[in-house]
Amino acid sequence: MEYHVKSGDPSALRTACLVLGVFTRRQLAGPARQIDQASNGHLSAILKKGDMEGETGQSLMLYDIPGIQAERILLVGLGAEKELTLKSVITAWAGAVKQLNESSVIEVTNALCALEIKETDLAQRLRESVIAAEDQVYRFDQCKSEAKPPKRPLKKLSLFIGEQKKSQAVLRAVSQGEAIAGGITLAKNLSNLPGNLCTPSYLADQARQLGKQSTKLKISVLEEKQMQSLGMGSLLSVSRGSREPAKLIVMEYKGGKPKSKPVVLIGKGLTFDAGGISLKPAAAMDEMKYDMCGGASVMGAMAACVRMELPINLVVIVPSSENLPDGAANKPGDIVTSMSGQTIEILNTDAEGRLILCDALTYAERFDPAAVVDVATLTGACIIALGSQASGLLSNDDKLAAELLEAGNRATDRAWQLPLWDEYQEQLKSNFADMANIGGKGAGTITAACFLSRYAKKFKWAHLDIAGTAWRSGDQKGATGRPVSLLSQFLLKRAGQAK
Repeated sequence: MEYHVKSGDPSALRTACLVLGVFTRRQLAGPARQIDQASNGHLSAILKKGDMEGETGQSLMLYDIPGIQAERILLVGLGAEKELTLKSVITAWAGAVKQLNESSVIEVTNALCALEIKETDLAQRLRESVIAAEDQVYRFDQCKSEAKPPKRPLKKLSLFIGEQKKSQAVLRAVSQGEAIAGGITLAKNLSNLPGNLCTPSYLADQARQLGKQSTKLKISVLEEKQMQSLGMGSLLSVSRGSREPAKLIVMEYKGGKPKSKPVVLIGKGLTFDAGGISLKPAAAMDEMKYDMCGGASVMGAMAACVRMELPINLVVIVPSSENLPDGAANKPGDIVTSMSGQTIEILNTDAEGRLILCDALTYAERFDPAAVVDVATLTGACIIALGSQASGLLSNDDKLAAELLEAGNRATDRAWQLPLWDEYQEQLKSNFADMANIGGKGAGTITAACFLSRYAKKFKWAHLDIAGTAWRSGDQKGATGRPVSLLSQFLLKRAGQAK
């Protein structure tokens, strides 16, 4: 999509469609009041007829409004003015984009960006508007023999900023929005591909393709023999049941000062998870292709970082494998030795994500990181606890956790922190190894993070459990691209390019 920034008098905007907001009780919002004045009260007169109250989710298309240059006006409901949030505005805007993309309108101007919203700034509103628009026009039809895109899809989007001037900060925010949206699209595309196409080798190839986009980005792919020589017995134990060889994908972006410590992002890359010998139920098992959404999201965050040319050093690590039942696969009761030297009793082979992540965490030590964040579709317990609204967050450093929570709030891609108390470590006791890979029925998300924390003692570390946020089921089945936005905001702040 092509993006532009417009300012000045909204009634003078030449556009195929101008999107304006209406609060409950038919109250016009911001630029809509200016349009109403220019049209001699035309909008107010229409609203008085009762076709729209301004409730969230409502919309009304108007044509031939006197006194203005726009061909059409789309009124969208924003709910109560006192309850206005960035989330509610972006939701209304996303609905408008979806409606217009399915109509004959190919160009639109968004005047909702000019609305004053508490605890937000213009740059944030612009960035999130771009991301929301790209989310709505996204389509995954790579595997269809006959794709059927909209006949006249949206091609041009203008962002109206009122009387403010087009500053470099404004233009940079739009560019950042495009970069983050591109990272989200990459994460969605990788996640939506089926397991027979998106294998560990395919993920490695995609990383190599991304590496061609910048001279500051170096790609390394460790094969199983190299991992064996490093002692990654935990990671390799998961891939034994698969014909697809495991890969450890390492992406190093050097955009910051040479001696500046990097941020390290680690993403779980299970390209298909059948549960191994602890076989999952057949229902909805197809969705286990999404078990690599953590890996896809950190690759998406790297893509956004590269496109924004952030002045930061960033390392992305994706341990990738399949988890399938086979004569060579892990068995309940097996004991494996991780790269750290710690031994693990495998009580459930379906708790495999932590087995590949723990070796990646140990591998991350060599980069002397400023902070490490791992991202994984790790536990069904997180879905029970938080649903699809928030990702679970656990950390050994309160400051790092606060950074991630703030980034999630700014990106409307929220996380919620859970405790990581020592008392939970007791559940991982094993009679035969240093630890078990599961901690029983209670507090499954927390004990999974407790397991990982044993491999993260040498650096500041946080864990994001995205099992409930990474994809949707049912009629809207598909990857969401979360938490690329959260991670991108985190990197922007670390790079000094976000307030």
